[in-house]
Amino acid sequence: MPKFVIERDIPGLGKLTPQELQGISQKSCNVLAQMGPQIQWLESYVTADRLYCVYIAPSREAVQEHAQLGGFPADRISEVKSVIDPTTAEGTSAASAGR
Repeated sequence: MPKFVIERDIPGLGKLTPQELQGISQKSCNVLAQMGPQIQWLESYVTADRLYCVYIAPSREAVQEHAQLGGFPADRISEVKSVIDPTTAEGTSAASAGR
């Protein structure tokens, strides 16, 4: 199943309290539970004004539906084509296989 990176522009995001971030996370999880197991949230990275989320989903449209149902922005949705890390430089078979 495809993996997507979603960029969500949210001014002031980095200033939210742990409780506010928990509330956002709970809302996202509630929407995911309604949508069923075909879409999964793996993790997100919080920066000053942007949230980068990593999802496994059957399609870009499923990611957009999650954003709409949750009232979240989804300013950019990009399908991950490959994953690289420092082991990719070593040319090992695991890294070359794209993991």
